[in-house]
Amino acid sequence: MKLIETIKNIWKIEDLRKRLLITFLFVLVYRLGCFIVLPGINPSDLEAMRRFTDSGLMQLLDMFSGGAFSEASIFALGIMPYITASIVIQLAGMIVPSFQKMQREGESGRMKLNQYTRYLTVLILLVQAPAYLVNLQYQVNSAGGHAHIGFGMMIFLSLVLTAGAMFIMWLGEKITDKGIGNGISIIILVGIIARFPSALANEFTSRFTTAQGGLVMFLVEIIILFAVTAGAIMLVQGTRKVPVQYAKRIVGNKQYGGARQYIPLKVNAANVMPIIFAQALMFIPITLAGFGAHNAESGFLGTISRVFGDMNGFWYNLVYFLMILAFTYFYTAITVRPTQMAEEMKKNSGFIPGVKPGKKTADYLDSIMSRITLPGSIFLGIVAILPAFARYFGVNQQFAQFFGGTSLLIIVGVVLDTLQQIETHLMMHHYDGLMKTGKIKGRTR
Repeated sequence: MKLIETIKNIWKIEDLRKRLLITFLFVLVYRLGCFIVLPGINPSDLEAMRRFTDSGLMQLLDMFSGGAFSEASIFALGIMPYITASIVIQLAGMIVPSFQKMQREGESGRMKLNQYTRYLTVLILLVQAPAYLVNLQYQVNSAGGHAHIGFGMMIFLSLVLTAGAMFIMWLGEKITDKGIGNGISIIILVGIIARFPSALANEFTSRFTTAQGGLVMFLVEIIILFAVTAGAIMLVQGTRKVPVQYAKRIVGNKQYGGARQYIPLKVNAANVMPIIFAQALMFIPITLAGFGAHNAESGFLGTISRVFGDMNGFWYNLVYFLMILAFTYFYTAITVRPTQMAEEMKKNSGFIPGVKPGKKTADYLDSIMSRITLPGSIFLGIVAILPAFARYFGVNQQFAQFFGGTSLLIIVGVVLDTLQQIETHLMMHHYDGLMKTGKIKGRTR
């Protein structure tokens, strides 16, 4: 079989074998750390915390942390503070002139930006850690447990949580340098996939107990899940190729250019960022809905509670869908810069056939991006709200998360990137790739 032969070829390549083993070792360390409970916390008192993370944004955070959030682990804050800091620094690089200058400085500028990202991550952790501990104490005590976190203990546990999150960041960087690559993404992927077996088992059990449909309905769900995954793969890989003709240039005794190349403009250039932004904003009305729960019949907060209190409701998902469309255009506009692309082509004696260089080229690229972003944003919005449809048809809360949204797109994107890395190693050593025809395309191709 080709699969067995491919595995043998992977094992024959010493460098690839070492990288895979190192990646597995670091991932194992991360998963073991997710089960180490904070000092002073009784694991048997965490049932309320688990219920608190059963739905909403808290469920998303718990999924990204691989369950460490609900288990009050030393890795409870996970990698999300680092992701948040990275997003802030990335946006600053598009707006703040000093950060733009560092981006143009090459490797030295990238190292400075990484250092600023780490500093910002620590600041975010020092705010999130006490907030997490206060909520943990409230959830445990309200459920009849005992968790007294005094001022001194608060400082100590905050430092433990901060150190745990920074250690996860270090693991991710080591996986990138010594392992298979995409370390931070692999850490997130492992956290998400860790919840899949229990979610699948719970759904299978529920189909034979509380829910209806039995084995037939469960098989239908699996088929739909495969279909949605295939659609997510198409969304991640979809591109529109723009031909670029480079003129011949002779420098010394060498000739440059003269060949036609293609610029792959992605249908979904924003990846999962619109979903993350929309989810963060939609958490605000959910919080207000909680305050209005006691006055659900009248008043402004009551209206908010009725409209946005139900994450499976029509109005919540409609607003969520529209926000994803808006954020997709916004994030694409600040990440894909047609003017800069046109200037780079002009500097390298390149042009799009039938389009004048300069402003005309920038306008042409901008119009193409606007056209392909619309179907991409609609498809992204549909994928984002699919878990609500799954829950509407009786799929349990945990398993429904894998029918779309951030989790599915991250799984698809990271798996494709990792397979692309492995395929590159195989091709470099003159072995067949993972696919018989064509190449695996990751998110960056």
